[in-house]
Amino acid sequence: MEFLTSHNKNNEERQEYMTTAPVGPLIVSLALPAVASIMTTAFYNAADAYFVSQIGTSASGAVGIVFAMMAILQAIGFTLGMGAGSVISRALGAGDVQKASRYASTSFFSALTLGAAVCLFGHISIDGLMRLLGSTPTILPYAKSYAVWILYGAPVICGAFTMNIILRSEGHAAFGMRGLVCGGFLNVALDPIFIFKFGLGISGAAMATLISQCVSFSILLSFFLRRKSDVEINIRKVSLHPKTFFDIVSLGFASFTRQGLASASAAALNIAASAYGDAAVAAMSIVGRVFFLIQAVVIGTGHGFTPVAGYAYGAGDFRRVRSAFWFTVKGEALLMALLAAASYALAPDIIALFRRGDADVIAIGTRAMRFQSLSLLLAPILVTSGMIHQSLGFAWRATLLSCTRNGICFIPLIIVLPRFIGLTGVEVTQTAADFLSFIITVPFLYFFMKMLRAKEKGAKIK
Repeated sequence: MEFLTSHNKNNEERQEYMTTAPVGPLIVSLALPAVASIMTTAFYNAADAYFVSQIGTSASGAVGIVFAMMAILQAIGFTLGMGAGSVISRALGAGDVQKASRYASTSFFSALTLGAAVCLFGHISIDGLMRLLGSTPTILPYAKSYAVWILYGAPVICGAFTMNIILRSEGHAAFGMRGLVCGGFLNVALDPIFIFKFGLGISGAAMATLISQCVSFSILLSFFLRRKSDVEINIRKVSLHPKTFFDIVSLGFASFTRQGLASASAAALNIAASAYGDAAVAAMSIVGRVFFLIQAVVIGTGHGFTPVAGYAYGAGDFRRVRSAFWFTVKGEALLMALLAAASYALAPDIIALFRRGDADVIAIGTRAMRFQSLSLLLAPILVTSGMIHQSLGFAWRATLLSCTRNGICFIPLIIVLPRFIGLTGVEVTQTAADFLSFIITVPFLYFFMKMLRAKEKGAKIK
């Protein structure tokens, strides 16, 4: 009973802190560890691409193929984590810890189950899956050698992403950062040892990733087992009520479509690029890893913003929600302006880090990177608008917005543009999709802000 009293007091103190602390410093304090967590994931994806690229162009292309598969695992983790996290933030904002723990436990064990299913079916159909994701005959052996080890870790990867988001949703982003950063540094350290010293090639890179993911998973789980979190993960708290699963899936479906379509768009990009050879597949894979690292800043800042918005919305402080949103967007815009300028100017040098001796890869990657740098300034509105809809429970709007960049806009463009302008169409598709997505997003954001202002005045919104 003494522990429960102390634990409840800590929850009450955190609720007060999350709903009354100055918005700017609070978002920064939550965003920094979230940015570090996501940038760590992006960094060791880039590190894998760097070390594997030393093996050869076809091996470098294989990283892009398997990245499309890993996006599926991320989709599961993000769906269950963001779906539960939306409820958890608002429940903690309203002081309902039991409800928050129920949703956390249900999402975590669902992630393990779905990850195990992906592992099983992925191994059964590994050849067909790699071809479906855009592998060429010369890339296929490398892609299979890499993917088979990643599939063994599917339950761990899904569970780790889910736990990380749950920790962020309750305001413990620093806990999530520790787990991912430790695993990330371990992955970078093991890559050259396994690939070159042990002579394991691309399989060594996959083994290093698997080991690092297991370490991250163990560290994250330890925070819940040692009761460092505000919510409890316990199999006895898993809900079998259909409404719980419906809430998690419906609220997290925006993440599923966003990550699922990221996988589909990556596969479509690989297929379109493969028409121009392994150099094109490798170049677009490298550009994808680099921009994933850059956009981790926006995504991480958004994850720092969402618990602040969720707590404020649950407490009925709608002005605070709007203030948090615009503070986040302005800060992200400044960072993206700096990164856009750097990526445009340094594009040839960045691509050469991965494949210095391959002129075709450098030329294709440079053009694609410079095209994509032009749309980086749109990322703050695109990403944060989707996150605010999702974190506050506006499921269908969040889902629609998440479909635009990698689905509604990207997939038709990657099919059509190369037919008219060849390889340039492959290189420019993401930029064109970003501009179209921005046009679609702005009206949704306008009416959402209008609704929040009306709520501030006590108006009834139908």
